[in-house]
Amino acid sequence: MDALLPVIIQLVSGAVGGNVAGAAMKDKSLGTIGNSIAGIVGGGIGGQLLNALGVAVATGGTDVSSMAGSAGSGGVGGAVLLIVVAVIKKALKK
Repeated sequence: MDALLPVIIQLVSGAVGGNVAGAAMKDKSLGTIGNSIAGIVGGGIGGQLLNALGVAVATGGTDVSSMAGSAGSGGVGGAVLLIVVAVIKKALKK
């Protein structure tokens, strides 16, 4: 369970990050479900990518700093992927 907790935190914070980014940028919003899905995927990918690059705060543990690092990297990853998907979707409409 210890190894799964950071991933769960990244996925949940990714969904939150996607929805926050969608609410902040109405023109990029994919709707609640779309924002959540893009956020979850982005949170998982972004959290793991930032952790692999060593950019994220220490993640992988159950202490407060590790959980905060997982939440931060997941949230950022979710928001970034939402923006990327929205830009691609807009480009394809042209």
